[in-house]
Amino acid sequence: MALTGRTALLALAGVLVVGLLLPSATGVGLVCGLLLAAVIADLLLAAPVRRLQLTRSGDTSVRLGSEASVSLTIANPGRRRLRARVRDAWPPSSWTPGTEVGASRHSVDIPAGERRRATTVLRPTRRGDRHAHRVTVRSLGPLGLAARQGSHSVPWTVRVLPPFASRKHLPSRLARLRELDGRTSLLVRGQGTEFDSLREYIPGDDVRSIDWRASARRSSVAVRTWRPERDRHILIVLDTGRTSAGRVGDAPRLDAAMDAALLLTALATKAGDRVDLLAHDRRARASVQGRGASEVLPSFVNAMAVLEPALVETDARALTSAVLRRASRRSLVVLLTGLDTFPVEQGLLPVLPSLTRRHEVLVASVADPRVAELAGARGTVEAVYAAAAAEQTRADRRRTADRLARHGVTVVDAPPADLPPALADAYLALKAAGRL
Repeated sequence: MALTGRTALLALAGVLVVGLLLPSATGVGLVCGLLLAAVIADLLLAAPVRRLQLTRSGDTSVRLGSEASVSLTIANPGRRRLRARVRDAWPPSSWTPGTEVGASRHSVDIPAGERRRATTVLRPTRRGDRHAHRVTVRSLGPLGLAARQGSHSVPWTVRVLPPFASRKHLPSRLARLRELDGRTSLLVRGQGTEFDSLREYIPGDDVRSIDWRASARRSSVAVRTWRPERDRHILIVLDTGRTSAGRVGDAPRLDAAMDAALLLTALATKAGDRVDLLAHDRRARASVQGRGASEVLPSFVNAMAVLEPALVETDARALTSAVLRRASRRSLVVLLTGLDTFPVEQGLLPVLPSLTRRHEVLVASVADPRVAELAGARGTVEAVYAAAAAEQTRADRRRTADRLARHGVTVVDAPPADLPPALADAYLALKAAGRL
């Protein structure tokens, strides 16, 4: 049972009546009795809550930053009209801060034997699964003095997917891919190692591309054209250990790594390559393998949605073993991890030769743009000390990147906004060089 503000106002009016007209115990008893009788009558006339039938429908997934609509259908099988206030409870991260009250509460008026629909609009602020909590219904009586209140469990889950903000870079990278792939006039000899077709010799062509046998069968000199390799295997590895939990701006490093991985996946799929995913720290957290071209990106997004950084040190040996099991033939292994000196020297470097012997390895890391800002600060003693510390951090990352490069690893180190296009460019450069 719940009392409304109207009951409080009537009680205040009763105080005035007693004080001005009936200043006695009889007056107090009379006013209280009338108010109590009205509350009881209103409560008895309110539509029952337990018999209501509630069902859900609507969106089951949404990209982070977008809106999802979940409808709640309320059926009133009773014989009394339902005038109610409904609270559709979800986790706080399901809405922008400050909007929860307005978004989760609805007023409904349902005649006997009918149903109505209330729509809750979610705007999640974090990735992952958002599960609906209980639906609380407060059924008001005809006088609006008292209400029956009860809760119903109506399960529903909305999966909040990564936003894929780097999608805007895809058209420009696809244009470069078409240039490499020979679908524009910019294709030149030497890009890629797979034979594509023959064409007539043009002055300035590399004479090493002349196909003498084909030229002997025709009246003109023929040259071979080449295209980047296709159907290559790419394994994207997300390090979900403690270094991925560090926040850069408003988001953890893992989120920036996911965005870069999604752009690379979309680009590589368009290039005709096969892409798999592995998320690992001390054990595998997610794995996507053997998906068709049309299923790769949705599968990656769905698997990444529920990933969270684990506050543990990544087991580099276990990660390497998992990579070698999943990549049986030469592949491009893209490892999205940190360039912190200790984890790389103690964890990755000792096991790196077993990867580089069999695969082409590319390490991508999220740099903190705040470090670059601090490195350029001057003017106060505190700023100078901060600049020295920032410069030392940058020097450590450069030394770590150099050590990885000496093992034949391609290293990409860029801020969150620049990492996705930089990683895509590194992939295109490897493809153009015929290293995949």
